[in-house]
Amino acid sequence: MNIRYRVELSEAERDELTTMLSGGKHAVRKLKRAQILLAATAGAGDEEIARSVGVGGSTVYRTKRRFVLGNLEAALSEEPRPGAQRKLSGKEEALLVATACSKPPAGRARWTLELLAGEMVKLTEHVELSRETVRRRLAANDLKPWRHDMWCIPEVNGTYVARMEDVLDLYAEAPDPQRPVVCFDESPTQLIGEVREPIPAKPGQLERYDCEYRRNGTVNLFVFLDAHRPWRRVKVTDRRANQDFAECMRELVDIDYPDAPLVRVVMDNLSTHSAGALYDAFPAKEARRVLKRLQFHHTPKHASWLNMVEIEIGVLRSQCLDRRIDDKETILAEVAAWQQRRNAEGAQIQDVHYPEGSRKTPQSLPRQGVIISVERY
Repeated sequence: MNIRYRVELSEAERDELTTMLSGGKHAVRKLKRAQILLAATAGAGDEEIARSVGVGGSTVYRTKRRFVLGNLEAALSEEPRPGAQRKLSGKEEALLVATACSKPPAGRARWTLELLAGEMVKLTEHVELSRETVRRRLAANDLKPWRHDMWCIPEVNGTYVARMEDVLDLYAEAPDPQRPVVCFDESPTQLIGEVREPIPAKPGQLERYDCEYRRNGTVNLFVFLDAHRPWRRVKVTDRRANQDFAECMRELVDIDYPDAPLVRVVMDNLSTHSAGALYDAFPAKEARRVLKRLQFHHTPKHASWLNMVEIEIGVLRSQCLDRRIDDKETILAEVAAWQQRRNAEGAQIQDVHYPEGSRKTPQSLPRQGVIISVERY
């Protein structure tokens, strides 16, 4: 029997769908489902809806069914697609990418699909692995082991894998306000001034600036990024010594997360990124107080790109700092404006499910390697 599902949207749901259709970036399929629901609640028939929205009758039926039997989110989202699960889990895929970027076995010029498949059998519990599975996973991560100009990673040993899995497990956890995960890194920035005044753009002509410039020193950017919520903070300093790092950590627990008993910090292996830096900067009692609320998680050596904040620094540079700025005061003002807008927009790293279950991990990879995911604006 073909059940006819009746859609009755609440006022809040209608407002949400109307706002979605009026602007913003959404998938076309999601927008069409929103149109279907609004038309259905207005009393339009299935054939009329299918004709006006430009979809098949089955799409109208399934969308209405998912709304009535579930909720608005279920109606707008994709249904699980049939098919076998991926052969490689999220962690195994990360290990495959790291292996493909490492030095090939002795006597071989480069990794091949067959060599990688055999190596993964050794490193995992898989009895066998096809070259096609390896090829698809490498293609999804935009890796080509036969290319000589690809980024190389040092040998993947036990320490590398242990640190990699430690960071991946942090990202995979459900958000916990009592134990937030904060990615931290720093990035030096040159202060560049103009020698000659640029010529503004006009119709038919791009803005022109002189190739000669004046270097006015550097500043340092300390960048904090919450791995599970849309929050980031950028601190501009004159240097990046132990004292500066220690102040950042104290501000993190006392100002940014005053109510969290423990803050877990993902960072690279820079010499200043250590508990000892706090004892160098503060009296022992104060250093201990701050450290009792911190837990450091270091990325593998030469694999700082496992840190999500690397993506955020790239966004900061492309959106805000990709120009000549000649003094610290301007940097402070511009970075503050960028930070405020990004936080207000709710931009964050998207989480996706592990193929094998409900655990979550970031999805796509940067050029260099294994994990960072998609930006949501």
